[in-house]
Formats: sequence, structure tokens, C-alpha cells
Amino acid sequence: MTSIVLFCRPGFEKECGAEIQEKAAWNEMYGYLELKKNQGIVFFHLHQSEHGEVLMNKLPLKRLIFARQWFVSVTDKIELPDYNRVEAITEALGNEWQYTDLRMEMADDNDGKALSKFCRKLSVPLRQALRKNQVLTQQNKNAAADPDGAILHALFLSGQEVILGFSLVRNSSPHVMGIPRLKFPSAAPSRSTLKLDEAFLYFIPRDEWDERLTSGMNAVDLGSAPGGWTYQLVRRGMMVTAIDNGPMAESLMETGQVKHKMMDGFKYTPTKQNVYWLVCDMIEKPQRVAKLMSEWLLNGYCKEAMFNLKLPMKGRYQQVNEDLQSIKDAFSELNVKYELFAKHLYYDREEVTVHARLLSPSPLVNGS
Repeated sequence: MTSIVLFCRPGFEKECGAEIQEKAAWNEMYGYLELKKNQGIVFFHLHQSEHGEVLMNKLPLKRLIFARQWFVSVTDKIELPDYNRVEAITEALGNEWQYTDLRMEMADDNDGKALSKFCRKLSVPLRQALRKNQVLTQQNKNAAADPDGAILHALFLSGQEVILGFSLVRNSSPHVMGIPRLKFPSAAPSRSTLKLDEAFLYFIPRDEWDERLTSGMNAVDLGSAPGGWTYQLVRRGMMVTAIDNGPMAESLMETGQVKHKMMDGFKYTPTKQNVYWLVCDMIEKPQRVAKLMSEWLLNGYCKEAMFNLKLPMKGRYQQVNEDLQSIKDAFSELNVKYELFAKHLYYDREEVTVHARLLSPSPLVNGS
């Protein structure tokens, strides 16, 4: 049976499963779910095997909110012997297809952490064997160099069980299990700084940073204290207006790049239309934040917005969809073109990160 295997944050398997099942149904592809509760793994078993590759070609991973990474299975669960595991894997895989890279993956839980050492040790002889069989290309240092290539995934459920599959280079995460390992900067005032760092890395193509994430830009951080998100703007050379009733880290204020206004983020509006970035990580009802973000963009107060929507305890997928739809409706009502993406990033917890920008002028700006 062909399955689509998806990785998500442990505890969000239900949302991840509901989303892939819904998106597949939109494309008239059907199957049933198997959730690995609190392991961050979802199996979507397809009724028709050919639909796995078709869906991966039609549905961008970027359009899935809760999935970090995915692949289409090419084998069922393989039982591995205590010895000659490499041989068992290469025999099950055959040599019909060629791959640009190998990803050794496991559950994102304590058992998975224990397995990671085993996987690292096994990966060396496995790569060598796959190259010898010409299943893995020789020059695999940069898989992204071949956007039309495929990546081989080996998901280890234990030291004795593995599932093999593939993803497309152009439609998968460049990170193992979709997890970027970012280093916490010691100068940052809070760990929330990693959320915005990951968001910029994920949503903004690196070849556009000079145009969209550059020194000298003006930015506003709503709900800024103590300055985790402001830090990411400052380190990129931006001038930041920080809005929060709470105190900001002294180290940020000493840079001369931060102007702190002690007020409610919902009550602040800029006096000039020279703000490029609006960022917001306020702990507030997601409906209110979604409305505020669309108002900032439509009124021309900013060019791009990066913000978090806090998730409720129940109905999380439904709530996110409703919030995103409210933003789409606000944009569509004024007939503006836009870009809107949402992702449950690795450094997010009970929230999703959203990136939005207008691609055509709003009629509310300058009375147009």
C-alpha cells in the first residue's frame, strides 16, 4: 500500500492528518489516516497507489500548515535483521530509481532521540552501499542543485523496522524531518527570537533578502517586550519601533536602532507610510490579530507582515482556517492581489506563523 508520510509537531497529528485528508479530497484522492500519537508522524494510506506521486506533484508542501516534511512510501514496513541491515534495505529498495540524497529520519520524541545515534552510525555504510548500486548519486552534497531530483527517506520506527520512501527536491523541506537546527543567540532577550529567525528563513527566499530583509528598513514590532523579535530586526540592521507596555531589554535600547513606545499594540498606528516590516507575537485572540494585520496591510501602514496566531486547545485546524479566511476575505473585498502563507514552524508551540503581503496597491492607500 502506498502512503504519504508526514512529520509534524508531536501532539498535532490530528490537525496534520485532517489537513492532508482534506487537501487530497479536493484533488479527488482518498485514503485513511493512521496517527502516531505524540510522535509527530502521520500516515495517510491511499486507496490508489499512483495517487501518492500525483498528489506530491500537485500539492505544494508550503500550502500545508501543520506538516513539516513529507514523503511517499515505496515500501511497506521492512523488518530488519540484527545483522546485515544495510543489505536488507538495499535489497528491498532495488535499483530502479536514483536519488540525490538520503534522509535518515525517526519520530520526534524521546525514543526517536535514542534512535538518532543508531541512524547516524548506519547512514555511512548505507550511503556507501547505495552509491555502489548507483541508487544514490555521487555528488549529493547539495541536493537542491537538482530541483527535478528525488530524495530518499528512511523512516526508522525502531532499530528493527524501517519504511522507505521519496520526496521531490522542489517540494520538500531541505531539513531532516523538516527541522532546522538554529542556534540561540546569547545576546537575544528571549527564546521567542528563534521563531522569527525561522520564519524569515522559511518564508523569504534567500536570493530576495537584499531586497526584502535589508539594513536601513523601518519595522514595527507589536507586543515587543522584552524584545525577542525586535532582536532579529535589529541584527539585520533595521530601525525598529517597539510597541509594548512592558520593558524592553536594555541591550536593544543601547543599539540606537530601537524606539520604544509604551502603549497597546492595537492602538498604535504609524504617522508615516515608511514601514516595511510589521511583526507581531502578541498573546491575543487570533481573530483580533488577523483583523489587525489585514488592516495594517490594506491601509498601507506596512509592506509585509509576519505574525503569530495563537491556537485554542480544541478545534485548532478549524480556527486557523477561519482566521486565514477572514484575511483573504478582507483582501478580496478590495480586489487586491496578495500572498498569504501559514506554517506551524519548528520553534512555534501553540501557534502558527503567518506571512502576508500585498502584490497590488490597496484602494485605501492615498485615497486611490
